Amino acid sequence: QVQLVESGGGLVQAGDSLRLSCAASGRTFNIYTMGWFRQAPGKEREFVAHVKSGGNGYYADFVKGRFAISRDNARNTVYLQMNSLKSEDTAVYYCAAKIGYGLALQAHDYNYWGQGTQVTVSS
Repeated sequence: QVQLVESGGGLVQAGDSLRLSCAASGRTFNIYTMGWFRQAPGKEREFVAHVKSGGNGYYADFVKGRFAISRDNARNTVYLQMNSLKSEDTAVYYCAAKIGYGLALQAHDYNYWGQGTQVTVSS
């Protein structure tokens, strides 16, 4: 089993920055991809970004150039640096872990989830 705990959410103004963290524990040795998703009220959970072991980040179009995902394997932690935040970025942000290789763009591709952290951007 793998446990994921997110932190770093909060209330900010449009244009501000936030950094989310997700710490993994348990059987982390076979985690290949770590990702971030978000879910706004009344909407489906959507892919934000992912980073594969030893790889670069991959982003949804709506965050390219504003968000950056990074991974510290020694700390079993993944980060999401969010800059130039917009009101439409308001959502609960979830960290997810995928065991093994393969596609990692859909929620069902992932095996483990954190509890989520609220990000609210006021305009």
